[in-house]
Amino acid sequence: MGRFRAVAAAVGMGWCLALSAGTAVAFDQGDLIQPIDKKLTFVFVPKVVHPWYDVVKAGADHAVAELKSGGIEVEVIWDSPPQADVSDHNRRIETNIGRHPDGLAVSCLDPASNVQLLGEAKAAGIRLITFDTFCAEEFDFVGHKGDFQDGYDLAEFLAEQIGDEGKVGILAGSLTARNHAERVRGFKEAIAKHPGIEIVFEQPDDDDLEKAVTLTENALQANPDLKGIFGANASNPIGAARAIANAGKAGEVVIVGMDDLPETLQFIQDGVIAGVKAQRQWEIGYWVVRYLVAQNQNHTVPHEHATGSQILTKELIAQ
Repeated sequence: MGRFRAVAAAVGMGWCLALSAGTAVAFDQGDLIQPIDKKLTFVFVPKVVHPWYDVVKAGADHAVAELKSGGIEVEVIWDSPPQADVSDHNRRIETNIGRHPDGLAVSCLDPASNVQLLGEAKAAGIRLITFDTFCAEEFDFVGHKGDFQDGYDLAEFLAEQIGDEGKVGILAGSLTARNHAERVRGFKEAIAKHPGIEIVFEQPDDDDLEKAVTLTENALQANPDLKGIFGANASNPIGAARAIANAGKAGEVVIVGMDDLPETLQFIQDGVIAGVKAQRQWEIGYWVVRYLVAQNQNHTVPHEHATGSQILTKELIAQ
């Protein structure tokens, strides 16, 4: 042990002498950070043109304004498919890979095909973040992954509202969108624990509000004693509410679903929609821009930033 200490002391003394002699290589972690000396261009490719993404954009725009005040200029371009079409969505991703922007943000519509394209983007050296809908573990993600739990929670809330019995239906969103599918799976698993409740229809509305109206109207005709509707995205609670209100059944058919668009909140206040789980999409847009800038500066960024969700009812909105 004494010999070990002597050797260690000698080595330490040698290192100190090297430092005092100026022979050690200086290292400053700040030197790893690269200054931004040009305007940055980021492209967002959402699943579809939708007012839900307007709130994401508002958060992104706020981040852009903050960065500009600090001397960093960022342009955000939105390349949004008019409908939730997998081929169109993939074509937009592929086209933007070819443009090689300073950052690419993608909301996955079809993970089975999106993963390959996103892998190509990374291989091409494009700074990439997935947002809104989780795609795969190999890509950074900003958004909410608790979709199964959201569906489960809304099923329990609906069951309580309808007295644990009756016929209910599901507006399932886009069948390829993982977050929509997970919400439906969570809803079904919870409802299965309530034998007095029967799911009498399940239809995809493809994130199309007008289609959700039509599907709800058809469901009411086929099931005049319908007690409840679950909507798996931000469009279909509004579509269901319009149809229910037009049929004069507000309060008779309990509607639950996702997110807090202005029309959704109004329907909640009017008693047409009972409650929703709302995501924090403003934060999604804000942090995607911030993290893409950080990547361009060679900062480390979180592999996953969970933005969460919260339940909203008439009582909670009034608080």
